[in-house]
Amino acid sequence: MAKTKKTELKQGFTTGAAAAAAVKGALYLLLKKEKKQFVTIGFIGGGHRDIDIFSLEKSGEHTAVCTVIKDAGDDPDVTHKAEIGAVVSIKETEVSVLTLSGGKGVGRVTKPGLEIPPGHPAINSGPRQMITSVVEEMLADSGGSFAVSIEIFVPEGETLAGHTLNARLGIIGGISILGTTGVVRPMSHEAYIATIRSSLSVARACGVKRIFFTTGRRSERFAQKYFTDDPVEAFIQMGDFFKLSLESAARMGFSDIVLAVFFGKALKMADGLPHTHAAKTDLCLKTLSRWTLALTGNKAVAQNILSANTARQAFFMLEHTAPAVIARVGSEIVRSARSFSGISVNIRAIIFDFSGRIYFDSNPSRRKT
Repeated sequence: MAKTKKTELKQGFTTGAAAAAAVKGALYLLLKKEKKQFVTIGFIGGGHRDIDIFSLEKSGEHTAVCTVIKDAGDDPDVTHKAEIGAVVSIKETEVSVLTLSGGKGVGRVTKPGLEIPPGHPAINSGPRQMITSVVEEMLADSGGSFAVSIEIFVPEGETLAGHTLNARLGIIGGISILGTTGVVRPMSHEAYIATIRSSLSVARACGVKRIFFTTGRRSERFAQKYFTDDPVEAFIQMGDFFKLSLESAARMGFSDIVLAVFFGKALKMADGLPHTHAAKTDLCLKTLSRWTLALTGNKAVAQNILSANTARQAFFMLEHTAPAVIARVGSEIVRSARSFSGISVNIRAIIFDFSGRIYFDSNPSRRKT
């Protein structure tokens, strides 16, 4: 049998690398009178990449506007194919100086706890470092000293930001210019992980004592419905990152954590999976079948659980006939979570039914009814 050739996933580049490329394209035009088709950008930590110029033009004698199209490779996100631009102005001076600002479509930080302080554009340290390196390289090559003023802009940034959690983080008016190294590695989920950690940091800075981890917008919405006294910063979507989220929260000093989830994710958490991807369902149903047999003694029901197509179907089999089994799932979530967070953290597990009602709560006395 012929072997199937494994396709190598394509790496992309971050919004930060795109911004740095736009700056470099503009500086080539201003300093060398060259209208480049592409520029070469060095990544933090090593390596480099040629990035195509999308548009480039002068805007007055000492100003140029350049844009590139962000390419996330085989790990596309909201900003994949977004136009990222830079307005760059230069003025000869005795000592070179760089001024960096955010224009249209670049968010502005309004809450404490993030890498960038309130009042500043959401351009993180990685992109700032890459942009600074580009400016230093180009000025050194020119042999002159210049005051360089840079404004990063994203034409569709405000619209794109509506599909991110920026508003929750207190980043208003556009997207963030991000990138730890400048490289987007396929399936690394770096942006999502960074959002979880940023959300925790903002929650801590806002004085939040109790946090709620949900796996998505729907479970978050139901959690907010029941816990109306908790601030919006307390609710954090962890996606599939069960272990990472618990570890990060504990490391940041949170000692009161609520996990509010639907049964499918609950079952994976109860089974101790650090990452609750859908592909793990079959193995978890075996565990659920074993618990069902142990708690009910009913072999037929246990076999039906094993044959279920989805965790949702299994929930409906148990919902009215074997609530103790679902309660076991809830108690196992607490155990698994503590194995990741440490025993000093108070863990509370809530399982919603599929209409959004709380079916199981490991500590119902702490909930308003």
